[in-house]
Formats: sequence, C-alpha cells, structure tokens
Amino acid sequence: MIKRQEIFSPPQIPLSCYPFGVGNFTEGVAILVNIGKYRILLDCGLADIDSLCHDIDWVFCSHAHEDHARGLLKLHKRFPDLPIYASEVTAKLLPLNWLNQKQDTSFSFIQTLPLSSQNTVNNSSDKNTTPSIPLASDLTVELFCAGHLPGAVAFLFRYYYNNRVYKIFYTGDFCLSNLQLVEGLSLDSLRGLNPDVLIIEGSYGTARHPHRRQQEKHLMERIKSALDDNISVILPVPTFGLGQELLKVLRSHHQFTGKNLDIWVDGDLPKACDLYLQLMAYFPANVQNFAKHQPLFWDDKIKPRMLRVDNQIPRHELIKTPSIVLTDNLNHLREYCDKSPEKWLILISEQSKINYNPVFKEFRENLNSHKITLEDYLLAEHSDGRNTTQLIHNLRPQHIVFVHGSINYLGDLTSLEELQNRYQLHSPTVGMSVDLPIGMQFVQPKVSLQNNYEGELNETGAYITITLPEQLNKDPRWQNFADTGLVEARWQGEELVLKGLSQRELLQQNSLLRRQLNTESCGNCLYYQDKFCTNHDSPLNSLKVPNDGYCPLFESF
Repeated sequence: MIKRQEIFSPPQIPLSCYPFGVGNFTEGVAILVNIGKYRILLDCGLADIDSLCHDIDWVFCSHAHEDHARGLLKLHKRFPDLPIYASEVTAKLLPLNWLNQKQDTSFSFIQTLPLSSQNTVNNSSDKNTTPSIPLASDLTVELFCAGHLPGAVAFLFRYYYNNRVYKIFYTGDFCLSNLQLVEGLSLDSLRGLNPDVLIIEGSYGTARHPHRRQQEKHLMERIKSALDDNISVILPVPTFGLGQELLKVLRSHHQFTGKNLDIWVDGDLPKACDLYLQLMAYFPANVQNFAKHQPLFWDDKIKPRMLRVDNQIPRHELIKTPSIVLTDNLNHLREYCDKSPEKWLILISEQSKINYNPVFKEFRENLNSHKITLEDYLLAEHSDGRNTTQLIHNLRPQHIVFVHGSINYLGDLTSLEELQNRYQLHSPTVGMSVDLPIGMQFVQPKVSLQNNYEGELNETGAYITITLPEQLNKDPRWQNFADTGLVEARWQGEELVLKGLSQRELLQQNSLLRRQLNTESCGNCLYYQDKFCTNHDSPLNSLKVPNDGYCPLFESF
C-alpha cells in the first residue's frame, strides 16, 4: 500500500501528479492527481489495482478502451462507495470490457456527467449541458468531446485556492480529425482556457500523418487490390472502436459500394456493433442520415453484404469467394487461414498491441508464407505530432505532462525546441511523482534525446554513401534501427527518409523485389541448411528461414 505522504512532497505544493500507469504497450493509464486537499484518479486501465492507494476522492474515466478502463470494475468491487464518473456514452460502452467475466455486478456504478454546453454535438440528445459541474465547494469539472471514440471526453478541473483558480486539463486519448463515427476535438471550444497544467497523450510522438481520408483511401485500395487478386483479407481489431470504424468505411466507400462482396464480423465484435446501433443519436449527422437509407452494420441484401459469423459453421467453410473478415479473437486466424484453400492477407494496425500477444506471436512464427501475407496499415485514432503541438499552443499551459506513448515517442515530444522554450515539460515513468508548482521561475528542461545529426553525403559512381556521427548509436532507438544492417530510403516531399529494415520485414513475402527474384531464394542458397541460414555475413544468420525467403547475400550452389 502506498501512503499518501510518500507520494506527494513537499506538502505546500497544491498541484502534483503520480502515475500508476502511463499507457505504454505493457500497461494502461492511471494517473493520480493531487489538487490541494483532493485526490483524483484519471482513468484506471490497470489489470492489477493492488498498487492503488485507498484515499482517492473521485475517479474520472475519459473513455471506454481497456487501457483506460479495465480496472474500474475491480476498483468498484474493492471500494464500492468510491464515485466513478464518465460520459453517458462511455458508461454504455464500458461493459464491453468485461464480456467474458461472470456478470455478478451491475454496471450502474458508473455515474454519468453531461458535456460542456459549448462543446455539445449538435445532434446529441443530451440537452442538460452545463459549463461546469461542482464536485465540492472549491472544485468543479467540465467535460469536452475528445474525438477518438464515441463518448471519449477531456476533463477540465478548476480548483479555487487562496484567491486563485488552478486549472488542470486532461485530454485522455484525443483526435482533432473527424473519424467515421465521432467528430474530432474542437479547438474552438478550448481557446482561452489557459490551464496551468495539461496532461496530454503522445501516442504518435512527433510523427506526421496524411489526412485521415487519405489513410482510409490507401487502406481501401490495398484491400481491393487483394480481393482483385483472389486473396481474402482478415483484419484483427479490438472489440470496439477501430473495428466499427472499419466497418463503416467498408460499407460506405466508393471502392466497395454495390460490390458483390461478403464482410464477415466475428468474435465479440457483433455484440459491440449491436450496442453501437443503440447509440445512433450520439453519432454525427452524416452517419444518422446514412443509417436512414441502409443499415449501418447488418445487411444481407445491399452490397457489400455484412454478416455475423455463425459459430455452428466451421469458419473455413464460410469463405466461398474472396471476402473480408474482421475479428477480435486471434485464435480465429488459424481457423480461417490454415484450413481454407484461400490465400490470405492479414492487415495489422500500426498502433495495434496484437504483436505483443503470445497467440499472435506463435501464429506469426509458424505461418505458411505461401498462403498468408502480413502487412501493416495506418488508420490513426490519435492525433499526430502536428495536431498535438497545435492543441498545446492553443491551450498555452505552464506545465505539460506527457503520457500514453512509447518512451522514445514521448522523448521526441519533450525534445521539441518549440515546446521547451515555452512550457515546463514532464514525461514521468510509473511511480515517479511530479510536482507542478505554479508561477515559479521557469527551469529549462533537460533534453533527453538528440533529434538532429549532421553528416556527409558522397556519390561514388554506382553508390551513394551517407556518413553519420557515432553518437547515433548511443540512442536507445539505434538497436531497432540497425537490427539487420539494412535500410530503406524513400522521399517524403523534399526530404529523404531512412528506415531500418527489421528481420520480420525481410521475411515478408509481399515485396515486389522478392517476387521478381524468386529464383534467388533461401531454398536455392548455398548456405541454406535444415531450414536455417548459416551465412555468417547475412542478417538472417542462425535464423529459421522459409525456403522461398530472400536476402541480399544470396549465393547459388
């Protein structure tokens, strides 16, 4: 048990925070904020809540995704009198996190709060909005739509102390871009708030993404090209959120409208889709209009058809022609791919946690590369680096606390000179208490990682050589970049971007080069022995490789 006095010091500082979880891939988000005499827990995405202290006054859940909410049920059972607040839509979606648990507890323990009147979606049925909601005589909270997921909100806390108003703004997961089923966070509703402290996610670091509609276009084109090649497509997705976004795109995108195509929905996804249909009044107006003319999800008449998977029928028998399958159960991948004569393309979201799942790891290591191709795709549910900094500059806080992202990505954000020169930046790890003094002298944050390196470029006839300083390999990201010793270069506007090639990418069989050089394969290589590479100079040395694999050091017999 963590005692209150061990977490917060010195006691004269009215504002501080203590992260029990900061939202890396192996943990959820749970941040305890100290505002004067009050203790507020922001989200509870912990699988194990034993580390949580008992002296919490309120819990606020930003949205229903498991990395922000999975510990709420355990927390309620342990402290049944602890108030837990969320938006009305989040309260309806939260039970999807506990579908496989014995339903011995009513989920009515979630108390719902209305949105701010200046941030209410025009088509929302909730008319009882208010600028701020009193929690105590000296503390209020205000809710703002955050995008990202239906029901997701950001919280603004105002604490009245010593004739001063202290303001803390917590974004949860947010997205400024409009998604298919939820409108983005509105900057207009936030201008002029000027919080003292901003606790913000940094899922994508400083990365820049194409426009959301461009991302959707590229994904739809890839799926269509696979179907045109008689290859079926599987998209493993979470139970709710990304899966419903994809289904809406597939139902409405011009690439598939009217196409003789089956879209199968498997696992617990159908239950989530049914719940989404009950939330129609909260969706954007264009979605409501779409649903007036054809079903949003289930439809076996209007093409493309969208169908539930009947668990009584073997899955490999469902696929008669090239089809699309969405599932949240990774055990289904083998049922579809191994027993079906079809060729398969499995598309994995770039931000997916699937790669950390032992079931998927085992499937990936033993997949039949003649039948199955693995590829990543981008369909961002969070704001990229450009939109993250845009939100920060609109809010203009004194302190910024970055959470929810890999250490490297958060390090990239805290290294931005445009932020260092204006704000006090923090990127705490689990168990690291952060004091947030207001109005004190600005201290320049220490730069954790260098971003820019100068090098030299030389053209030597057939080759171009780029020489970079050795400080690069001191960066913790270097090991992943230099994994195989091979790089890929591509133009991004006027800039040339270098990307390290991983062993997985080398082994993937979707490369055009490897199709063209099929004869130069591992099975025909001098160093291929008992399914292993024995070439000491090869990046695949000592690895088990497929006989149709390829690396640049191929040598014929």
